[in-house]
Amino acid sequence: MAFIHTVAASKAGRLASVPEESADSSAAGYPLCGLYRDSIGRVAVSRAQIRSTLFSLSQSGRSYSSDSGASNSCPSSHSGISSVASLSGSAAELGNHELKMIARRMVCDGYTQCMVQAFNAASPLGNNGDPDRALETWFFELDVDCVLQIREKYGSQWQLLLQDRSALSLQDLVERWIRGLTVIVHSMIELLSTSCEMKAAERFGEASISKMLIFVDAIVPALKVENLRAVLDMYICVCRALHNIEKSNMCLESDEEGIVFSLFRLVNKLSEAIPKTMEKVRTLIEDDDSWAIEIPRRGGEVHMNTRLIADYIVSLGEAEAGSTFLSINNSGRLPHGRDDTIRYLKNLLLRKSELCSDPSLRYLFLLNNSHFVAQLTKPCESGNDWKLTTECQQYMDSYAYVSWAPVLSCVSKSHYPGPLGRWFNTSSLAKFQSVFHKVYKAQRFWKVPDPRLRSLLRKTIINKVILGYRYYLKEHPELEKQVNGGNNSPDDLEEMLGELFER
Repeated sequence: MAFIHTVAASKAGRLASVPEESADSSAAGYPLCGLYRDSIGRVAVSRAQIRSTLFSLSQSGRSYSSDSGASNSCPSSHSGISSVASLSGSAAELGNHELKMIARRMVCDGYTQCMVQAFNAASPLGNNGDPDRALETWFFELDVDCVLQIREKYGSQWQLLLQDRSALSLQDLVERWIRGLTVIVHSMIELLSTSCEMKAAERFGEASISKMLIFVDAIVPALKVENLRAVLDMYICVCRALHNIEKSNMCLESDEEGIVFSLFRLVNKLSEAIPKTMEKVRTLIEDDDSWAIEIPRRGGEVHMNTRLIADYIVSLGEAEAGSTFLSINNSGRLPHGRDDTIRYLKNLLLRKSELCSDPSLRYLFLLNNSHFVAQLTKPCESGNDWKLTTECQQYMDSYAYVSWAPVLSCVSKSHYPGPLGRWFNTSSLAKFQSVFHKVYKAQRFWKVPDPRLRSLLRKTIINKVILGYRYYLKEHPELEKQVNGGNNSPDDLEEMLGELFER
C-alpha cells in the first residue's frame, strides 16, 4: 500500500476527475483510479483525424506543428499527399511513442505490477475476490471501461446498442480502444522484460486482450461506411502491437489462449472486415448525386469524394505496410487494396467528369483531381524536380486547347493588302478581345487549389495566348500602337491571366 500513497501524492493534481469509488478501490487493495487516464485520453491516435488537418494545411500552404512541439513545414508548393501521409504517419507514431512512455511510467511507478497482483490474487488460483473487478479498475485507467460496462449492462443486446450509435460515437470508441490496446501491449512488453513473475503477467495480459477482442467482435458488424478509417486504424494498431512483441523477443506462448494468438485473431477479423467495408464505400460514392452539382458549383476543384477515397488509400497503404512486418501467412494480410483503389478512383473520376457539360471545366476537374491522386504514388518533390505526370499533362493540354485555342484563333495571320487588310485585322483584334474577356470572366473563379499547379497552369495559358497575341501585334504595328493606348495590351491581359483561379 506504500506504493498507492506515494503515487497518489505525486499525482494529486490529476485526481480531480476520479470517481467516488476510487477510495473504495484503495481500501480493497487496488490502486487509486485516475492516475493515468487523462494522460492516455489526450493522446492523438487516429491517423484519419491527423490527415484531415494536414490535407487542409497542404492546400493552404500553411505549416503543421504537433502539440508536443515537434514541427514540420508542409507547404503545398513543396509537398503533396505523399508528404501528408508521411507527416500523419509521423504524428501517429508520436502518439504511439507517448502511449509507450505512459505504459513505461505505469510499470516504473509499480502501478501495473499492483494490477497484476490484484488480478492473480482474485483469480481461481488465488481464490480471493473477483478477477473482473481488477480488470474493471485496469480498464477504467486505460479509458476503455466502456468495453466492460456496455457488455455488462446490455449483455447480448450490446451489439444492437452499438448499431444505434452514430459514426462519430463509434469513432470515439475505436480511438479509446486503440489507446487502450497500445498501452496494454507496451505495459506487458515492459513488464515481461523486467519481471520474474512471467506467468502472472502473461495471465493478466491475456485476460486484458481477450476482453478487448470481445469489443472487436461486437463493433465490427456495427461499423458504418463512415468508419472505414476506424477499422483501418484498428488494423494498423494490432499489426504494430504484434510487431512490437516480435521485436521484443519475448517468449510468449502461441497457443489458443495466448496473447500472440489473440492478436492474430484480431488481425484476421479486421482484415476480413476492411474489404467488405470498402465495397460499401464504393457503392455509396457511386450513388452520390452530388457529382453533377458540385463540379460546376465548386469550379472543378478537388471533389470531397476524391479527398475521402484518397484518405482511405493512404490508410490502406499504411495498413498493408504494417502487415508486411508480421511473420504470418497471407490469411491475416490485406490484399493489394491500395493499388486497386487508386485505379478505381481514376476510372471513377473519368466517368463522373462526363456529367459536366462544359469541356473546359471537365478537363480542369480531371486535372485537379488526378493531380491530387498522383501525389499518393509520387515521392515528395521540390524545386526543379517537380513535374506533372503524363496523365495530368494531357489533361492540362486538353484544358488549354478547348478553352484558349479558340481565343487565339481569332487573330488571323493572313495578310490582306490595303483597306481590306486593315478591316480584317481590326475585326480579328476586336473578336480576340471579346472572346478573351468572355472566357476570362467565365473561368476567373474556377478553382486550382494546389499553388504549384495553379502557377504552372497560368504560365501555360500565358505562353499560348499572350505570346501569340504579341506576335500578332508585331506583324501589325498599326494595331500595336492602338492597343498599347488602351487596356487590352499584352501586359494588361497577362496581368489578368495571373489572377485566374484565385481562391
